[in-house]
Amino acid sequence: MSRSQGSSSSLKRKRPGLSSPSQSLTDHERKLYDVIRSKKDMGIWTRDMKKETNLPDNVVNKSLKALHAKNLIKEVVNIQNKGRKHYMATEFQPSKELTGGSWYVAGSLDTDFIRSLRMFCVKYIAEEKVATVEKVTELIRGNGAFVVEVTKQQVEEIVRALVLDDEVMEVQSNGMGEFGSVPVGNVCYKCAGKGHGGGVKAIIGAMASIPCGVCPRISLCTPDGVISPRTCVYYTKWLDF
Repeated sequence: MSRSQGSSSSLKRKRPGLSSPSQSLTDHERKLYDVIRSKKDMGIWTRDMKKETNLPDNVVNKSLKALHAKNLIKEVVNIQNKGRKHYMATEFQPSKELTGGSWYVAGSLDTDFIRSLRMFCVKYIAEEKVATVEKVTELIRGNGAFVVEVTKQQVEEIVRALVLDDEVMEVQSNGMGEFGSVPVGNVCYKCAGKGHGGGVKAIIGAMASIPCGVCPRISLCTPDGVISPRTCVYYTKWLDF
């Protein structure tokens, strides 16, 4: 995988020490640096910094080179405007608004990562028969296939996409059979079957009609309780479907 350990969109700050290069700046460099640093993890476009500092183009360009050489600023990619030169202080990491979040690397959509994560989500849901997002996340983290830690949110977004693509169906656990490991009422996922009558959409439509999904007593339903799938006439009729 192309992902390197430790990528993050979180804010990181390291205040300059007594011997920091920022203490040996010219007036123009200081003015420009203060404007760039004030934008924190959002950074600033070169045209905007020229407007805010009222410095001539040649002074701004020279100061940018000096600040970059002193490792006080860095150029970052803004996925919304890739052709614009965008800078921020080196003590900050670009915000998700700039980078596009966890699905982007260096301003480009990480299609290999997304494709691999989709593959593993389908694989583990199929192997488990029924799986929650938490379970899939746990299995993916444990397989060592990625050099970065896959988050629950990433898995959840991928699974939602799989549902929309009719590869996976979202269901609620009834606590019985293949749902035994998932608490009653919890949302979980199954691979969508194929080749039965109307195909995937028909199966999903049938699953969507499961009475457990709209039952107001689902939180009280247990295999051996007063309210139980064993005694539920609506659940029996649905099974006969």
